[in-house]
Order: sequence, then C-alpha cells, then structure tokens
Amino acid sequence: MKLRSRYDREILLLALPALGALAAEPLYVLVDTAIVGHLGTTQLAALAIAATVMSTAFTIFNFLTYGTTAQVARFHGAGQNHQAAALGSQALWLALGIGLTLTAILELTAPALVTLMGGTDDVKDGAIVYLRISALGAPLFILASAAQGYLRGMGDLRTPLFILVAAHIVNASLELLFVYGFGWGLKGSAWGTVIAQAAMAGAFFAVQYRAGLERPHPHKMHPLMRIGSEIAVRTTALTGSFLVGSAVLARIGAASLAAHQVAFQLWVFLALVLDAIAIAGQVMVGRMLGASQAADARAAAVRMIAWSVAVGAVFGGILLALGDVVPDLFTNDPAVIAKADEIWPLFALMMPFNGAVFALDGILIGAGDTRFLMWGMLAAAAVYVPIVLLTLHHDWGITGVWWGLVALIAVRLVTCGARFAGTRWALTGAPA
Repeated sequence: MKLRSRYDREILLLALPALGALAAEPLYVLVDTAIVGHLGTTQLAALAIAATVMSTAFTIFNFLTYGTTAQVARFHGAGQNHQAAALGSQALWLALGIGLTLTAILELTAPALVTLMGGTDDVKDGAIVYLRISALGAPLFILASAAQGYLRGMGDLRTPLFILVAAHIVNASLELLFVYGFGWGLKGSAWGTVIAQAAMAGAFFAVQYRAGLERPHPHKMHPLMRIGSEIAVRTTALTGSFLVGSAVLARIGAASLAAHQVAFQLWVFLALVLDAIAIAGQVMVGRMLGASQAADARAAAVRMIAWSVAVGAVFGGILLALGDVVPDLFTNDPAVIAKADEIWPLFALMMPFNGAVFALDGILIGAGDTRFLMWGMLAAAAVYVPIVLLTLHHDWGITGVWWGLVALIAVRLVTCGARFAGTRWALTGAPA
C-alpha cells in the first residue's frame, strides 16, 4: 500500500469522529450495566433481557441511518443541498412513524417477548417493567438515528459525536440520581435512558430545523423506504445468522458458548474501527458519485479498502501474538480457555478479510447499491446457517461454527468484490 494518498486526510477526518460515535453505544450499555449491576443479580438479569430486545430492534432499524447517509451524500455532491435537507426532513418523519409503531408493538408484546427470552419470576417482572418504559424512547432513538444519517451525508460527523457524548453524560447522571438518589431502582435506570434520549432527539431535531424542515410527504419517503427495506433484510439476515450460531453453541456446551462469547464480542468491538472506515466510504463515495466523479469515487474506494485491510491485518497480528493472554483476561476456566484456543487462529486470520468486507459494504451502501447487498447477505446466510446446523449434527464443535463464520465472510468478500470490480455500482448524479 502506498504510504500517502490525497484521500487519506479526508478518510481520517471522517473515520475518527465516526469511530467515537460508534464507540458511544457500547459504552452507554456498559454504564447501564454497571449502575444496575450494583442493585443485584435479579435486576441485572432483567436488564440483560430487556436490553437485548431493544438493541435487536434498534439494530434492524438502523437502515434509516445508512439509507439517509447515502441519499443525502449524493444530493450534497450534486450541489443540491436544499433537496438533501428535504430528504433529511422526510427521514425524520419516517423515523417518528416507525418509532411510534415500534413502541406500540413493544408495549403490547413485552410479556411474550420476555418469556421468549427465558425470563421467569422476578426477572421476568423486572424485564417487562424496564422494557415497557424504555420502549417509550424508541421514536426518540430512531429519530436521532435518521438525523445522524443526514449529518453524515453532509460530511458532518462531529456534531453527532458531540450530541451523543452529551446525551450519554446526561444518561449516566440521571441514572445515578434516579437509581440511587431517589431509590427508583430498575425503573430509574429506564427513565434516565428515556429522558436522555429525548434530549438527544431534541438536539438532532434542532439541527435539522436549522438546515430546513419540510412537512411530511409520503411519496418523498418511498426511496428511503425502498433502500431501508433492503438494508433491513440484510441486517436481519446477518443478525439471525449470529443468533443461530449462538443457539447451536448453547446446545454443544457451556464452555463452547462462553469461549464464543469472548471471541465474538472482541470481533464486534474490533469491527467498530473497520465500520468507521466504512462510514467514511458511505460519505465519500456517495458525494463523489453525486458530483459525477466516478473515477475519483473508485480511487477513494480502493484506498479505503487498502486502509481497512491494513488495519484488519494489524488487529490479526496482535490477536495472534496475544492468543495465550487475551482469553485469560475474560475467564480463568481452563475448559473455556481450551475452546478459545481452538478458534483463536481462525479469529485472528479473519481480520484482514473482515476489513475488506466492511469497506466494500460501506462503499456499496454509499453508491446506493443496497439491493445487491441484500441478496449478497442472504446468499452468505444461506451458506453459513447449514454449516452451523451440520456442526451440531456431526459434532464439529465450536470450530465448525467458526468455520461457518469464515464461510460467511468469504461469500460476502467474493460477492462484494466482484460487484466492485465491475461498473454497475458506480451510477452518477443525484438520486432520481
């Protein structure tokens, strides 16, 4: 890889604040866990169930962030900032509608969802209470996600970072006050989160208002709904695949599931850096294609892929070098460490390929090629799930599940790489 490129500075200026914003979410969950964890095991277990339900729902609806980013970046690149602001407005109204619908569904189905997640007795009661309170924040969270998409598309990744950090500080302060100062317990944690989300949504709404806010027009929401549905299917397929893997490992044995949890959570954490580069890809590629600069879009994309692979390779090297140390930081159970040792080389060697896949994903989202990404992810899931299920049948253990994950990444790399090598993704001009 060349030491310098004219695209490096912009990639860095976009990726660093994007990384900060991405890292804010796991830190936010970590703070919630720490505060509730001191209340007792029952409360912590209730939080775990409710938070899993909420995070799964929010992950599926992150299409508003990605879809809005790509469309706004194209308008911005074409010099049509008024249309970009109008699209951002429609994204907010769409987010509000989706969020209110999600709130209604969660309020009605909370007991059934908690039971499905295995909640019983006091844990079930606590999880239902927390879920029903936190569900009130769904419209606020999804609205904030849509607004982030608008700001990213305009190349402004610092404002979302400042708002998110401020919201998390408010959340932590309110939770400490409500949980311990007022003695509200688990309810206090949920209400602190909802109020912080309201402040966050208000700040994002104010930014959008200054940029230009128009009334809702359903016909203008159709492009976002189309792109959103394709990204939602892609995300659901990926999330569902991982759930199948965890379910199979739970049946293989506790040690295998625990080792998988250690490696997979590290995999997710390291993916934050790679995803930050992918977000830079969404912004730059969308803007350049909007400005009819297809050659520049491809050149910048190649550079982003190179950086993402290089970062992935560094992560892989560190993981290989510290393979005898890192698992010990998470557990002292010899059985879990032995299972982690079985998959550690696969985990480490995957990282450069993960880098390429993440970058290609961001590039193709920026290009608006979401239908291809949807079918590509479904193809990858169709390879991964049978391997994982066969693992249970043939007793391949945790190694079989991780070879399935390798296959999933390989299919995504081949499909996305082949698409990028062609020209069909590089359509220029503002969105139709």
